[in-house]
Formats: sequence, structure tokens, C-alpha cells
Amino acid sequence: MTRRFLLIAVAAVWSALHGMAIHAADTVSAKATAKPNIVLIFADDLGYGELGCYGQKKIKTPELDKLAGEGIRFTHFYTGCPVCAPSRCVLMTGKHMGHGYIRDNREVKINGFQGQEPIPAELKTIANVLQDNGYATAAFGKWGLGPPTSTGDINKHGFDLFRGYHCQAHAHSHYPKFIFKNSEIETLPGNDGKKGTQLTHDIFEQSALEFIETNRDKPFFLYLPVTYTHVALQVDETDLAEYRGKLGDDPAYEGKSYLPHPTPHAAYAAMVTRLDKTVGRVQAKLRELNLDKNTLVIFTSDNGPTHGRVGGADSAFFESTAGLRGEKGSVYEGGIREPFIACWPGKIPAGKVTDQRGIMYDLFPTFCDVAGIKPPTGLDGVSLLPTLTGQGTQPQHPYLYWEFAGYGGQQAVQQGPWKAVRQKMQQGKKVTELYNLADDPNETKDVAAENPKVVADLEAVMVKEHTPSELFPIFALDGKKPMAGRPVPKAE
Repeated sequence: MTRRFLLIAVAAVWSALHGMAIHAADTVSAKATAKPNIVLIFADDLGYGELGCYGQKKIKTPELDKLAGEGIRFTHFYTGCPVCAPSRCVLMTGKHMGHGYIRDNREVKINGFQGQEPIPAELKTIANVLQDNGYATAAFGKWGLGPPTSTGDINKHGFDLFRGYHCQAHAHSHYPKFIFKNSEIETLPGNDGKKGTQLTHDIFEQSALEFIETNRDKPFFLYLPVTYTHVALQVDETDLAEYRGKLGDDPAYEGKSYLPHPTPHAAYAAMVTRLDKTVGRVQAKLRELNLDKNTLVIFTSDNGPTHGRVGGADSAFFESTAGLRGEKGSVYEGGIREPFIACWPGKIPAGKVTDQRGIMYDLFPTFCDVAGIKPPTGLDGVSLLPTLTGQGTQPQHPYLYWEFAGYGGQQAVQQGPWKAVRQKMQQGKKVTELYNLADDPNETKDVAAENPKVVADLEAVMVKEHTPSELFPIFALDGKKPMAGRPVPKAE
């Protein structure tokens, strides 16, 4: 009898262990064949030269430097527009500013909610496409493409979950009285808009980590459009202490349109480093859940660094553009060239640096390629997956194109070594400057007079790629000013 029970017990244990082994094998197999996860960490007003791996000397970014060492770093990646809302429109829709819907910042109020000009309800975003193909989707941070209940409501454009700011102006405080969870107001007790106990960057980071944990067994798209390093200068005292008194003379910022700060250099540096820590914590969570090898992580920014000392930021002190001409709001290199780092263990070779030209409207087709989805027609980008992985042939753009109705009205085209720039177009001017970026990467010498054929060719591109916009006309091209009855778009 005893022997019989022993045999039964042994059989039961073996069966249980065998079942566990099969389940584990099935789990590993399922993870190996699952669609890749995509994480996009999208900084706000971060300059090309503000990370250690891009030459920064005063600000510590060990996690981003590590990410670059484990993946690929682009030296020539560009945003689609040099200010916030249109840059995000390019990212979400995959269309350049010549026919994109949002071409400048514009404040609106719809159904009692403040925000920016909304994108149309029928406009498909990359989140819509991924959501339609089985991805869990979430965004934590700043949207800027329409208030809640408008046609641009983020939940109408592919995101299952949103927590953050619908409106850019609301995002000028990192200690607001409230944020939104989807379209519902979420109050933040202890915050008064100037100081408080709940820093929104912390909220966005924690929300991201919880989303990864919750969706560990399904493909997910995590969009993390954090509001660091956009002013106002607000950071936790623990992070500030790392830099206080260590950056030389640090004269107080007295505050005009943004909050004052007694040590603005220390505060700005601390904000960048705090952002860097978020990148490390996201990476650590992916490794903890054994998701890192099935997750593409990308870090970039929406536009160049803040101009002058707006809000207490000091791009000259930190050499935020790494010597490139222009800052936020400019189509010169400093306003549009961004840090871009991608990591995907086992797929992207470690320590890779590339001078391949990439631009924000490339991310839509790239994410489709990663997910094995046929991209919709009408996109302006090309997939960067061949450059990321080193596999296959990288499609090339014949040229890169920008236009911008704000900051006086601007156009730019980059083709090969050549860069054509137009300024003051809202004044009716159509003067084309020309720079040879191979010889003059900082755009210091206009060589238009010596190269009339090149100028003519690039001006033809400007004509071809521009489609008039009723909302955001450029006077020199369209013969009209912004629509009557609508406010002139504000500089952010």
C-alpha cells in the first residue's frame, strides 16, 4: 500500500513539474514570438548638446550615456518643427509641415477646456494604428494636440490611457493644482501651481512603470512625453542638491513670464539629470520583467533648447546646441537637430553611432515596420529600421523639408550637404540663404550668391512641398495673414 501511494505521489510531482516546464516553455515561446514593445521617451526643449554622449560637460546623464553605449546614437536626427505642438503633430501623423495639420502653437478654448488647436477626429496617429493591431497604448506627460472633448482629444487618437496635461500652457508648472486622467480632472492635493508635494515628472514616471508592469504579457506602446526640461525651473530639493554651488556663479532668475529661481543653472542641470534617472528606471523595469530584449526604447526631444534665458534656462551657459546656430523656434540646426538614441538588445548592435539623416516623420513608418504592420499611405517618412538593426537597405530621403508659420515664418530644405533657409516670411520676404553643412555645420557663411543653381533647385522643393493652410498661412507663400477671428499663434 505504502509503495503504491509513493508511486502515485512521485507521478503527481512529475506531472506537476512537467506541466510547469511546459507552461514555462510556452511562456518563453510566446514572449519570443510576441510583437515587439515600443517605448518612446520624448523630452521637452532638450538641446542637442545637453547629454554627456553628445558632448555635455556640466550636466550628468549616466543613464542616457549608458543607453547610447548599449544601442545606437544618431548624430543627425531632426525634429519636424522647432516648437511644441507642430513637432508633436509631425510625430503622431508622420507628415511634414508642408501639409501637416498643426503648423504652429495656437491657444484655444473648447467646451470650457483650454488647449491647443485640435487635430481632426479622422486624422490617424501612429497610436491609432498600433492600437488597431493589438497594442496596449498609453501616454504620460504632455499632449498639446487638442483639449479634452475636442476632435483632438487624446483618447480619440489611439491612446487607451492618458495621464498628464492636455494643454501646453498648463504644463508650464510642474506642480499644478490638477492634471488629467483621460478627460477627467485629477486634483493634486498639496500643489498650488508654484510649489507642492506632487511633482508631475514623478507621476509620469510612476505611471509608466505601472503601465509596463500591467501590460507585461501583451505588446504595448508607451509614449512618455515628459515636460522636463521645459521651464518653469522646478525640481525636487534632493535632485537640486546635486548641483547647488557646483556650477560657478549662478545668478538668480527673477522671473517674468515664469517662476523665479535662486539658482537657475543648478535647477536646470538637476532637471536634465532627473530626466536621465527616469530613463534608467524604465530600463530597469524592462530588465526586471525580462522584456528588454523584446522592447525598442527610443529617446529624443521635441525641439531645440529654450532661447536666451527664458524662464531661467541658459542655453549659452550649457552650450545646449553644441555650437549649432539657432535655438527653439528656429529652423537653423540648433532649433531642429535633436539627440536620438535607440536601444533594443539583440536587435540593435551596441555602441553604434550613425550619421544617417533621420527626421521625426520617420518614426511612424519605423514603428509600423517594427510591429510588422503595413503603414498607411500618405506618410512622408521612411523606416529607419535598417539603420537601427544593420539589416537590409536603408531607404533615403531625396531631401528633408521644414516650414513653420511662427517666429516670423520660415522654410528650410536640406539636400546632401546643402541647407536652404528662409526667414521673415510673414513680412512677405522670400530671400533664400544657403549653407554647405559639410564645410560649415554651424551655418555661419551664406553661399547663396556663389551657387545659384543649388538655390534654384532647393527653392523648387519649397514650392513643391508647401500646401496652403487656412489655419496657419505664411504670407510670402499664401498672400494672407492668420484667419480673422482667431488669435495669432503664441510663441511658447
